[in-house]
Amino acid sequence: MKKVAVHLVTGFEEIEAVTIIDVLRRANLEVTTVSMTASNEVTGAHQIPVIADVLFSEVEYSNIDALVLPGGMPGAKNLDEHEGLQQQITQFNHEQKLLGAICAAPLVFGHLGILKGKKAVCYPGFESELHGAEILKSPTAVSGNIVTGTGVGTALKFALQLVEELAGKEKSKQLAKAVLVE
Repeated sequence: MKKVAVHLVTGFEEIEAVTIIDVLRRANLEVTTVSMTASNEVTGAHQIPVIADVLFSEVEYSNIDALVLPGGMPGAKNLDEHEGLQQQITQFNHEQKLLGAICAAPLVFGHLGILKGKKAVCYPGFESELHGAEILKSPTAVSGNIVTGTGVGTALKFALQLVEELAGKEKSKQLAKAVLVE
């Protein structure tokens, strides 16, 4: 079973995070929610607290197959400032492990330089932060080991794209049908 770490930081976009977690778990992927704060309780951009499974310092990243970043503000900025996360993203990219980011969070990848020559999408207005990326006009983009999404309204499509990359197209189609995605 593939293992996915979804990272939660103060100011994360709740709809994106919960949608990603829910859809990946429905696909029978092992999802661990990771607090990027000093507490397991992380408060989102709209003041909704969520209890993460583990703290960042407790994660054994060598056992993780995919690293995912929900967006939101100031969540994306807070993710971008976390040096330990930057190191893990760089390592995952080097190993060609799956990296996913939605909304404003692709700026983390852009600032690390890992979007150079890659296709990507983000929340409108953050395109200049995706240094070197070819910006697409679509809900999601897959480019090598990197999956990006545009935001809240496309969170379900983004999550299903992650399922396709991790569990296959057929599993993603079955799940899309089950949750009534046209």
